[in-house]
Amino acid sequence: MNPVNTRDEVEKASRKVTESLYGTEIQDFKIRELFPLPEKGPQDSWDVQVTFLSNKLKHTVDLVIQKKDGHVTNARLIDTMVPL
Repeated sequence: MNPVNTRDEVEKASRKVTESLYGTEIQDFKIRELFPLPEKGPQDSWDVQVTFLSNKLKHTVDLVIQKKDGHVTNARLIDTMVPL
């Protein structure tokens, strides 16, 4: 995979991972939060929280994406709810 250094690259990488996990029928994909990791010292990865709609449900997923190669080292579902 390619290095992930900018917000646009983070969005592309996180969307690709999300589509791999939840399918290509997702809608309203958005980055909710974006933080460099670690908080202090040289940055080596991104903590990305994304939201999207799938099967009429809104999902929030947290991803850790390595900056140097775009590999995902952690992915977890934070919340699933029926949108208002």
